[in-house]
This record gives sequence, structure tokens and C-alpha cells, in this order.
Amino acid sequence: MKRSLLTFFCAGALAISCATASTADKYTVTLPLTEDEDGLTAYIISFDTGEKIDSTVVADGKAVFAGEVATPTFARIILDGNRAGMLVLEPGTISANATSRLASGTPTNDAMTQLFEKQSALEEQFRALGDSATQQQKEEIVAQYKQLGADALAQNINNPLGYYLFLQECYNLDLDTFNAQLAAHPQFADYKRVQTLRQGLINKSETSVGKKFKDFEITYNGETKRLSDYVGKGKYTLVDFWASWCGPCIRETAVIKDLYNKYSDKMDFLGVAVWDEPENTLKAVEKHALPWEQILNTRNIATDIYGIPAIPCIILFDPEGNIVSRDKQDAELVADVDAAMAK
Repeated sequence: MKRSLLTFFCAGALAISCATASTADKYTVTLPLTEDEDGLTAYIISFDTGEKIDSTVVADGKAVFAGEVATPTFARIILDGNRAGMLVLEPGTISANATSRLASGTPTNDAMTQLFEKQSALEEQFRALGDSATQQQKEEIVAQYKQLGADALAQNINNPLGYYLFLQECYNLDLDTFNAQLAAHPQFADYKRVQTLRQGLINKSETSVGKKFKDFEITYNGETKRLSDYVGKGKYTLVDFWASWCGPCIRETAVIKDLYNKYSDKMDFLGVAVWDEPENTLKAVEKHALPWEQILNTRNIATDIYGIPAIPCIILFDPEGNIVSRDKQDAELVADVDAAMAK
């Protein structure tokens, strides 16, 4: 009898332990939407690999995901092909803000939201300074902004938020500095995006000012287009790598339109749609009345070849296909095009 009771209690304890572990790994994620979006499919995908982790159909004006996660991961929510928020998928009850799409409810998501809100407040302070602000005032806010990111990285160095912050910090580094940072933080070396970024920095150095263009080929809707169809054909060519969902990209099209109106009889203009659904690109082309030709659905092919970590990225090629300007915007871009056209 004693042995039977012992066996019974051990089995019960094991069952309780297993149930507790299973409960501890469970998550729910709620994204408020509208009833107009009912019936659409929403996905949680890995930010690092792009792999689908979970999916749900929008109902009653919200997307509700439920499942288990053994290892917390940085993720995106995708709705109808569009980005609909970022989160750290970890055990617990996670809710996204209907307006900002920032996630909260679990420790790492709360830390991320607090960081982004503080950064946004500093951005507002910077914009509010106006033209009368001194250089010192601007530098003080920039220093606070950088310190926020550095502190957050140190506090989250061993979780998915730390990975994301490390990645953001490295986007604007040169190859040597990036290699030094990676040597200091080897825990991030196996992430796919980190490896891609390093290769991108190598590719960027190979497509810097003075280098020859690198060709790529895209087939969409039965039609094949190559960069070499437009570049190196005897005219200067301005190429805009952009996406429909990218606010800075859309704002910069106003500058490119001015250049187009000024120089379209002397030089060529081309849009290269990256990280975007072709249907969304075409809608944006029509909505914003972009008159230049487009290469659609390049996904990450063009950005990988040119080592482009962020958009918009605008490259000016000379008549022989050599790069004469890269990564310039606004007045700096206009100055480079004006200089090229003055030759």
C-alpha cells in the first residue's frame, strides 16, 4: 500500500509539474483592429528569419493569437501583407495598442514600449526646437537619445530586445566597427539578420561611390527586368530604392519629383520597389503620381546586392554605370544631381 501511494503521489507531482511548465510557456497576443478587417488573416513572423510562427483570422475587430513559445523571440505582426506591429513573443498576456501598435503586458514588451515612448518624446523635443535652437541644445537631445539606446541594450543584452537594439545600433556602422561590435557581443553572431548585415556591409563597400553598378534580374507577372536595362545606357540615372509602407520614402518622392521635372529630358529616373507587395507598390505609384518607371517585387534581392540596410536609398549612376552619389537625401541629393547635370 505504501508503495502504491508513493507511486500515486509521484505521478501526481509529475503531472502537476508538466502542467505548470506548459502553462508557463503559453502566450496570447491581442491586436485591436476594426470590423472592416474581419476575415483577414494575420500572422506572427520571426523578425530574424521571416518564418511564420502563428496565424489567426481577424474576428470582432481584433486579431487574437494563442499558443506556446519555448524560446522568446522578436517578431512582427503582418496583416494582409502589411506590417502591423512588433513585439517580443514570450509567455504571458500581450496586448498591442490600437494606435501605436506597441505591445505591453509582459516584462520585455513593457521595457520595449517604455523605451520607444521615451525616444519618441525626445524626437518631439528635437522637432520642437525650431530653427532658433543652438547646436548645443540639439546635441544634448541627441546625446540623451543615444544614451537611452545604450542603457536599454545593456539592460536587455541577453534577450530578444537586446538583439533588436544591437541590430539597430549596427545599421550605420562601417564594416570594421561592426566587426568590433560583434566581437564584443558574440551572442548575436548566429542571428540571420546579423549575418546578413555583415554581408551587406561588405556589399555596400563594393557598391560605394566610384564603383561600377551591380546588375540584378527580377521576373514579375511574366516580365523580366534588369537594372542594366536602365543603368549604363549613356545617361545619368537616379535610382530610388523604396517601399509603399515607408513614410520617409514617400516624403522623399517630393524631392525626386522636383528633380524629375527639372531634368527628365537629360537623365533617367527609376524606382526599385523593395520589401513590398507588388499590389501595394502599384497603389502607391498611382496615389502619389510617380511618373518614372518601376522594377517591382525585388523583395530583398536588390537591397542585399547593394548592402542597403534602410530605405529610402537613392543612388545616382553616371552614363557608364559608375556610382557618383549614394545615400543622399533632400538638399544633399539635389546638390549632387545639380553638380552632375552641370558637367
